[in-house]
This record gives sequence, structure tokens and C-alpha cells, in this order.
Amino acid sequence: MSHRTQDLPPQSGIANLIRELRYHELSRQLLAVVLIAVFAFFARPQMLLVQIGLPLAFIGMLIRLHASGFVLKNKELARQGPYALMRHPLYTGNIALVLGFALASSTYWALPLALVFFWFYYPPAIEYEDRKLSRIFGEQWEQWAAETPALAPRLSRIGQTFKGSWSFARSTRNNGEIFIAIFVVICMAIILRRVGLF
Repeated sequence: MSHRTQDLPPQSGIANLIRELRYHELSRQLLAVVLIAVFAFFARPQMLLVQIGLPLAFIGMLIRLHASGFVLKNKELARQGPYALMRHPLYTGNIALVLGFALASSTYWALPLALVFFWFYYPPAIEYEDRKLSRIFGEQWEQWAAETPALAPRLSRIGQTFKGSWSFARSTRNNGEIFIAIFVVICMAIILRRVGLF
């Protein structure tokens, strides 16, 4: 049993194995990277889907870079920048990234595969993060969570997105953001080359 599931009711057999896999952070992160690479490599890009998908993926990358610059993991509750709009902007960025590449690949199987990936991994990831932050920050988290949606931004707070103490150094250190950005740009170049724009 992992630390992410130790507070949950015990399970056994295949149900426990599936739950452990759903909560396994490294599997989620690696599979997202693999999916983006697969979508880029097997892309049969159609211009319209590339024009929708790659900007969406780029926005996802920017959301991740922006959100990472506000995170002081488990030390301070991030409530500024994109965290004023949603509780899990890193996950929102990931979803936009993978969805953008699924669309840009223009293959019949990419979008359904991305949706299964989101369904399998993100509800448990959100549940765990909310449970952990509630335990660490208590009433402060409860108040913030009550008025801040999980993934979809609360647009009435859009003006707060660029307030707070954002740090480029923190952004590039947290979660390997600089390497993710380089990887994303390379995968975008592969698709753009296939569509004849690069």
C-alpha cells in the first residue's frame, strides 16, 4: 500500500492493484510524456486540428510554467496566480497538453486514449492532493477549497492570475518544468514538420 492510499479503506486483489496504479504518481507522469511522444510520432496531422491542438498544448505548457512558479510544496498553500482560479492548475495544464497533442495528431484513436488516461488517473490524483493539503493546511485549505474549483478556472478572479510572488527559478526547478517545455516544443516541431509548416 502506498502513502497515497494508506488513509483509504483497505482493498485486496485486483481492485487493490488497480487502485494502487491509479494513485501512482510516477506512472501518471511518465504515461503523459509517453502519450505526447506517441501522439507526435504517429501524427497524421490535418491543418484544422493542428491549429486547434497545438495552441491548446502550448497554453497547457504555459499554465504549468506559470503555476510551478508559485508552489512551495507542502510548506505554504499556493493561493496566488493560477491557484486563485483553480486548485490544481498543474493538472489543468497537463490535461490541456495531452488533449492538445491528441487533437493535433489527427488520429482516430488519440482522443479516446487521452480521455481514458484522464479518467483513470486524474480523479484519484485530485482526491489525494485535496486530502493531503487538507491534512497539512486544515482550515486555511478548507476555506480556499470551498471557493476554488478543482480544474476549471473561476474566471471572476482572472485579474488575480498575475498577482503574487512568482519565481522563474522555482518554476524551472519544480517538477522538471524546463525539461517538459523543451520536450513539448520538440514534439510540436515534429507535428509542424509533418504538416509542412516547419
